[in-house]
Amino acid sequence: MTSPLTHLTASHLTPTAAAGSDGQTPAPTYAGVLSFMRRPYTRNLHGVDVAISGVPLDLATTFRPGTRFGPAGMRAASVQLAELGAFPWGIDLFDHLNVVDYGDCWFDAHNPGGIREAIINHARGILASGARMLTLGGDHYITYPLLVAHAQKYGKPLSLIHFDAHCDTWPDDNPASLNHGTMFYKAIREGLIDPARSVQVGIRTWNEDFMGVRILDAPWVHRNGTQATIREVLATVGDAPVYLTFDIDCLDPAFAPGTGTPVAGGLSSAQALEIVRALGPVNLVGADVVEVSPPYDHSDVTALAAAHLAADILCLMRNQKLSRLQNM
Repeated sequence: MTSPLTHLTASHLTPTAAAGSDGQTPAPTYAGVLSFMRRPYTRNLHGVDVAISGVPLDLATTFRPGTRFGPAGMRAASVQLAELGAFPWGIDLFDHLNVVDYGDCWFDAHNPGGIREAIINHARGILASGARMLTLGGDHYITYPLLVAHAQKYGKPLSLIHFDAHCDTWPDDNPASLNHGTMFYKAIREGLIDPARSVQVGIRTWNEDFMGVRILDAPWVHRNGTQATIREVLATVGDAPVYLTFDIDCLDPAFAPGTGTPVAGGLSSAQALEIVRALGPVNLVGADVVEVSPPYDHSDVTALAAAHLAADILCLMRNQKLSRLQNM
């Protein structure tokens, strides 16, 4: 079976209404095409800095399903973020960053054995264009094939900045398994990420072996504060190429009820946003926001938090692009 998108050209995927100079299609906040932050839907990546795409997978969850609807939920929640300058910088994010919504990765959900390669090939195609990726999940398993593609592009091992309630390093030596709690065990074992230069923030579940990753668990963050957390993250990853993954269950269920494996005692939205916004010095090569499960959400509060985090990651990429240009 082929992807439903294989017969569509870029012109089919791009909104045809009168667009602004940045390609954004004007529409009321409550109407229009629900691309992420109103970016044009296209698979033409010529000159694109960042391609946003979804991976609507929830076959790897260990508790509640529903993250297949996560990319759509984040897109819908992001529309109001396209109206104003990005807070707290007061910038028009897209003045200096060419961002498109690439649509979703297609895979055959009835053939789970092919999902890993489908995601890897999806990411390879985008990265080959020179664009960076911001991926919307989907359960957290998707980060594993995304890391495979990013390590092939940028060299391995990468450093990992991982926000989560769970370390996801529980043992799993079955290469064919789909499990959103074992991806980083596999990634470390395969040399995709360097545990000595990786950090996990917000952890509040136990594992006998954290595999050498620096753990800033949720109680540590609450006791020591966001500024100390930021210093530890930056010191751990240094100048290495970094992949950032944000599992929305890093947030306490009060701030993110719409997720598959919620754990009490997590970060607040304010804490998470403050930490992410301070990651400007990081050599960021790719990122994802995962585990949004709209069927368990209330008033879109989880999708809104995730959309804000994804938008802030775009701001990091925009600021880093300008910094590189100024240093050339």
